[in-house]
Amino acid sequence: MMLFGFPITGETVAFFMLALIIITSGVFLMTLRNVMHMALALGGVFLGVAGIFVILGADFVGVVQVMIYAGAITILMVFSLMLTHSGNKAEEGPEVGAVRGIATFVGVAIVVGAILLVIRHTSWPVSPTAMQPYHQSTVLLIADALFHTYTIQFELVSAILTTALVGAVIIARKEEQ
Repeated sequence: MMLFGFPITGETVAFFMLALIIITSGVFLMTLRNVMHMALALGGVFLGVAGIFVILGADFVGVVQVMIYAGAITILMVFSLMLTHSGNKAEEGPEVGAVRGIATFVGVAIVVGAILLVIRHTSWPVSPTAMQPYHQSTVLLIADALFHTYTIQFELVSAILTTALVGAVIIARKEEQ
């Protein structure tokens, strides 16, 4: 069974659901006025992108995306509360009207339709040596590369980062005194 020229499989359905989440969160990010709501919409975009990474077989990158950006969104929410003093109250200003929301939806629908039309009518060259999925977890492959192939470089980077952390603490203590 085909939909828009794509075979309907579990991966295809998951991709389109994640794409819908990303697009919807992106539209909310652009149309909302409350900083906290915008940060939550940004989190939705990041979670959707992490899901795409997992579908593509880059499970390590997907998990790192969630861990790093979940922390970044939390920090963003805290700083937005501290710096804007908006809290739960909405910013003063004109409300987003129904006409603007409908225009945004129509614009996004036109862009998505155009992209799907171009994708469907483009002949994509297929490499005779198509990349096969990894037989191991990408986490194991990355760990093997870090701890066997690039051991010296990994240790040097960790020593530099530790030195930078100690230096930052020393500089911060000097400024306090």
